[in-house]
Amino acid sequence: MTIRPIKSENDYQQALDRLDEIFDAKAGTPESDEADILGLLIDEYEKKHFPIDAPDPIEAIKIRMEELHLKQVDIVKEFGGKSRVSEMLSRKRKLTLDMIRYLTKRLNLSASLLIRDYQIVK
Repeated sequence: MTIRPIKSENDYQQALDRLDEIFDAKAGTPESDEADILGLLIDEYEKKHFPIDAPDPIEAIKIRMEELHLKQVDIVKEFGGKSRVSEMLSRKRKLTLDMIRYLTKRLNLSASLLIRDYQIVK
């Protein structure tokens, strides 16, 4: 097992190829340990070189509602009506502080994500 830091695109590709070879190694074997370490190195390289931006607040709400199998009707009461929920999810209305507080608890989303600025559709 020879493991080196991933410093270039070539190193990255070699690490991916090696991980592909040993991915299904039996737990407790040297190959399994190597796969664990390569996975961590690859993950760090990808975070640094291929960052993924967090979604805007409305997209994050939609994603989490889908994950929790929630429909718009499930949050109507707390938002003050169907039209208000619809306007918020269609980006016609900004989130209010009360909405953010509720969504933080109900959907387990961070307030820092929900207070990010986003475009309103006119």
